[in-house]
Amino acid sequence: MRRGTWRSWLPLTFLILSILFLALHETRILAPVERGLQVVLAPLQRAATALVRNIGDLSQTVRQVRELRARVAELEEQVNALTIENVRLREYEAEVVQLRGLLGFVEANPTWAFLGADVVGRSACINAPCGDVVGQEPNPYLRYITINVGQADGVAVGMPVVTGGAVLVGRVAETGLHTSKVQLITDPGSNVAAMLQQSRATGLVVGQPDGSLRMLYIPQEDTVQVGDVVLTSGLGGAFPRGLVLGQVSQVVKQDFALFQEAVIHPAVDYRRVELTLVITSFQPLVQEEPGE
Repeated sequence: MRRGTWRSWLPLTFLILSILFLALHETRILAPVERGLQVVLAPLQRAATALVRNIGDLSQTVRQVRELRARVAELEEQVNALTIENVRLREYEAEVVQLRGLLGFVEANPTWAFLGADVVGRSACINAPCGDVVGQEPNPYLRYITINVGQADGVAVGMPVVTGGAVLVGRVAETGLHTSKVQLITDPGSNVAAMLQQSRATGLVVGQPDGSLRMLYIPQEDTVQVGDVVLTSGLGGAFPRGLVLGQVSQVVKQDFALFQEAVIHPAVDYRRVELTLVITSFQPLVQEEPGE
């Protein structure tokens, strides 16, 4: 009962005290006390103001950081998309360059028949995986590629295969219904009748176990120069005349030998060949005489 009575008097008490303090303030009796309180409370007020300002600045900084992070994430997505697009355009550009070379070769030989093909496999021999033993390790050099045309497309064993225009890759060694194995000219079992572009000296380009080429049976009296371009001679009719094989990188000549030789650097890196043309029909330089 007493507690309830005391609480009912609180509003009236606060009202009276407020009126009393207001009257004392107006009469400036409390001025020394107010100045003292201002001295004491001013630093606290400034600190509170600075704290509120810092909290506001911090909140704004956090908001700006979030916006910057979102912007950075957006820019990273754009950069990734542009990078992918750039890679795709470079692939298109490389493909266009190859196709232009092949198209130029086709236009330069209008009487021949061609069949375009993509390289879909590479191996060291015709029945991969395998390799000839050289010393104690299998030979790792590329000797065959697989293209995505076969018997159903009119491909037959022995047909020449070119790339990059007039660069000879090899000849078809095995055909399936929709794919074919192409024996590269660097295979040790490959041999191509060839001639030097400058001196017109003839010989036989043979693949080597180390993946290089060697031109054999060059007459001793013929001039062979480093850098000379080696072309197919067309002799024998297996290949058209004038296909590029490579360049002479070294001349091997012995005084008492019947013939000289030349080390040939291939005209193309066969590991990078992607597009090819199969020459399905051409006019041979030399044709076999029909049997009686």
